[in-house]
Formats: sequence, C-alpha cells, structure tokens
Amino acid sequence: MSTYIILLNWTDQGVRAYKDTANRYEAFTAALDKLGVKLRDFQWTVGPYDIVCTIEAPDDETATAASLQVSGLGNVRCTTLRAFDREEMGGIIAKAAA
Repeated sequence: MSTYIILLNWTDQGVRAYKDTANRYEAFTAALDKLGVKLRDFQWTVGPYDIVCTIEAPDDETATAASLQVSGLGNVRCTTLRAFDREEMGGIIAKAAA
C-alpha cells in the first residue's frame, strides 16, 4: 500500500455546515473503506489547511478516486501528496544513483 497525505480546505459550503464536520468524518471513513483505502490519521488544523489526513491506498488511481469523491461532495477542496517512507526513499536513491 502506498501512503498519501491529503491537505483539505473547507469550501464556503463546508464552513456553513461546520457543525456537521464530525459526521462528515464518519462518512469520509466509510467511503474510504468502500474503496479499499485505510485512514491512518485525521486532524483538524489551524493554519493554511483546515484538515490534514494520511491514507494508505493500493495505487495512485485509488487515492485520486478517494480525493475526487470527497471533493465532489462540495464541502472541501483537496491537495493530495504521495508520501514515501524511509525504506521507499532508500530505493528511490538507489535507483537515482545507478
């Protein structure tokens, strides 16, 4: 499974419905489960992003589908980043040095 960090910002619609954010979290988790995506971490934040979460997905296409599904509801906009752990980065460095 690959790791992805998703940076989310509330839209105007999402801010108006801020009281529902905990329920939207539950719906988000359920939608991820249906796609075969594991939610590793989820935090509401202060700063340039309203929410930051980490997911594990089998591939880029599935991670993108998850981002599109949640963004399509109109409450958030997503920026999805592929993340690499130390072992993966070691492999990348080995390939680059070859």
